[in-house]
Amino acid sequence: MEPTGSESTGSDRPTGPERPTVKVLVWDLDDTLWDGTVLEGDDPVPFPAATAALRALDERGVLHAVASRSDPAVATAHLERLGLHDLFTVLEVGWGPKSGAVRRIAETIGIGLDTVAFVDNDPVERAEVAAAHPVVRCYPAEQVDALAELPEFRPEFVTADARERRLRYRGEARRTQAREEHQGTPEEFLASLGLELTIRRAGPDDLARAHELTVRTHQLNTTGRTYGLTELRALCDSPDHRVLVAELTDRFGDYGTIGLALSERTGHREGGGSAGPAEVLRLLLLSCRVMSRGVGPALIGHVVRAALAEGRRPLAEFVPTDVNRVMLVNLRFAGFTVVGQEGEGRLLLGYPPAAPPPSPPGHLRLLAPEAPEAPAAPAAPEDPVTPEAPAAREAPADAPADAPADAPDARNRP
Repeated sequence: MEPTGSESTGSDRPTGPERPTVKVLVWDLDDTLWDGTVLEGDDPVPFPAATAALRALDERGVLHAVASRSDPAVATAHLERLGLHDLFTVLEVGWGPKSGAVRRIAETIGIGLDTVAFVDNDPVERAEVAAAHPVVRCYPAEQVDALAELPEFRPEFVTADARERRLRYRGEARRTQAREEHQGTPEEFLASLGLELTIRRAGPDDLARAHELTVRTHQLNTTGRTYGLTELRALCDSPDHRVLVAELTDRFGDYGTIGLALSERTGHREGGGSAGPAEVLRLLLLSCRVMSRGVGPALIGHVVRAALAEGRRPLAEFVPTDVNRVMLVNLRFAGFTVVGQEGEGRLLLGYPPAAPPPSPPGHLRLLAPEAPEAPAAPAAPEDPVTPEAPAAREAPADAPADAPADAPDARNRP
């Protein structure tokens, strides 16, 4: 069978960073997931190969969605009778173009179209989706039994968070419904969630998820660095580094591990003169699923308090990308100011020496059993200390002013 548009045949798949692992597989229903047409009075049963692919990919953290031409109530009822309804995160059933359904699915889940795949028995439908979205990988229904073996459906690691991904997205759907029904202010809704943030040292069981976060998280990422398992293990064992993971829960359930902070204990100096202790935040990243929960300020504040408790000045690196500007806003809103700049826009920010340690947001309960008590803010030095960096220059004109950490939803969610 000849490929249509971006259709993959299994032998000519492009590789490289432009073809990331599939995060969502979008299914047609009639004659693809099951054998027959529900609206024509059939009572079709699913193809064994299709149910095997559904469950195998679900175990790896690949989400499933539906884009099918049918009556929504009829299709949903049949999925429920088959016991398959809960395996799907988004259902787009109707009569419009399937390319529109695929786009809405990506927007609902919050991912890029380059991480979406589509399977359909009809070559015309595949061609329509491929023409509208060339980055979407399209597969014929007869290839379903081979999908789980293709490289694009095999993430490097399968973590506990990945296995729970579908349940967490369904929990997020319940949160969205609750937010839409809430009659009060956004602040009151946040307070009603019962958010609990746990911040702790990363252990051996956290390394695969920490690596996954560095690879999958682009927008809420201060430097864009990625770390392999060996690197992370060495950093966790290093006395000069602190690797923290953050986990979040609320009354709707567990978000899983949603944040990573990696800092280095080092020195700073004024020119070539006196040196003093510092802790430099080399990487801070958050899952985009928690962008509006106030987790950014809470995690940054914890890092600041931990550094101050050891008598170190908190510093932070920021490396701009096309999509991570919101993290500079988070750092600025938490109290950091630009103290140095070098090539390609790389910034070094410092926490003001005389500023008091930040407090966690009031709507969120912070659990950090290993955190020492931060001291009171030190008095400002007579001669301000410049961090170890190129000579401080004026902040760039487009550096954002202090602003709330909330921002529009991101495209790439881990």
